[in-house]
Order: sequence, then structure tokens, then C-alpha cells
Amino acid sequence: MSFCPQGVSLPAAKERGQLVFLEGLKSCFEVLFKEEPPTGQPSPLQFIREGGSNLKALYEFVRTSLTPSESDSWKCPVLLVDDVSVLLSLGMRPVDVLDFIHYCRATVCSQLKGNVVVLVHSSENSDDTENELVVNALCHQSNLILWAEGLATGYCKDIHGQLKIIPRRPAELSTERDLPRTYQYKIQDRNVTFFARGMSAAVL
Repeated sequence: MSFCPQGVSLPAAKERGQLVFLEGLKSCFEVLFKEEPPTGQPSPLQFIREGGSNLKALYEFVRTSLTPSESDSWKCPVLLVDDVSVLLSLGMRPVDVLDFIHYCRATVCSQLKGNVVVLVHSSENSDDTENELVVNALCHQSNLILWAEGLATGYCKDIHGQLKIIPRRPAELSTERDLPRTYQYKIQDRNVTFFARGMSAAVL
């Protein structure tokens, strides 16, 4: 059995005020090559110019962007961080990255009753100890882990990889539905098709 979830129109969501997007590359360019942001407000990525590890401006951007006004009808915001490893590559310390995620979770999850989704990259043979420290810490804090990886057997035209869904709940609260599950997937032009292992169209 395969399933293909219905997509979301991001341009339409942005027009309705339901999507706020921070374009990192463009913001970096403005910080490095312009005297001040067009809005006159500190850039969320101001730490790049300052050469420090202060992510307060980035957190404030997240907080103000996701806090609904009285006229907003939407609730339960979702913060997508794609991806947090970039902050490490820009010279941020792991402790500062984890503090940033902690404050985001406190605001989005606890106060606004939303969710935080963070993308990180990891490898079993990685020598990047700082990145692995952040990965392990985020896995420990997460309620749900989605682990995407290639096939152990190598490249396949009809199966591009597999996705492990790993719920993380206390043992005393776990049920049969909380057991880890693995799906294989195929990336298509405008969507992704998921199916149980051994149930791809090529196999059937």
C-alpha cells in the first residue's frame, strides 16, 4: 500500500499571512554587503557580521513572526528550521545552537501550542563531533524522529530511500502504535510517494 499526502501551496499560504519565510542566503548577503537592513531593524542573522554566537536576533524574529495578532484566525504554528547544521558551519557553538532551539521550543510548543521541526544531517562515520553532539541532543529532546537515509543495497531507480518513523515516549506510556516504522519512498516531480518495504510498484 502506498500513500501520497496532499501538498500545501506555499505561495498561497504566504499571501494569507500563514507563512513567514526567512531566506538565509539573501539575508546573509544583506548583512555582509549592506550597511543596514532595509527595514532599519537588526537582521536576524546579525551574528554573522558581529562574529559572535548571539542568536537572540534570530530568536526574536521567530517569536514575533509566529506570535499571532488578534486578527489572526490560525493557531498552532509550526517552525521549520532547515537546517540547523548551517548554524554550526557559520561558526556557532553547539551550546548556542541548542539554546536557540530550546527557546524556540519553549515559545512555539509551550506558549503557542505549536510544533518545531528541525532538520539536521548525520552520518555513522562522521568526524564532526560538534554536529553529532547537536544531533544526539535534538534526538533526545524530540517527541518524534524522522530518519531519512539511502538504501543499504545502493541505488535503485524505483526506490530512492527509506524513512524511519521513531516515536519517543516514556516506556510506561508507549503503545503498539509507538513502535518504530519504516517506509520506503520515491521522489517524483512534485511529490513523494511512500510505501511499505517490498511493496513498491517495481516489486509488485
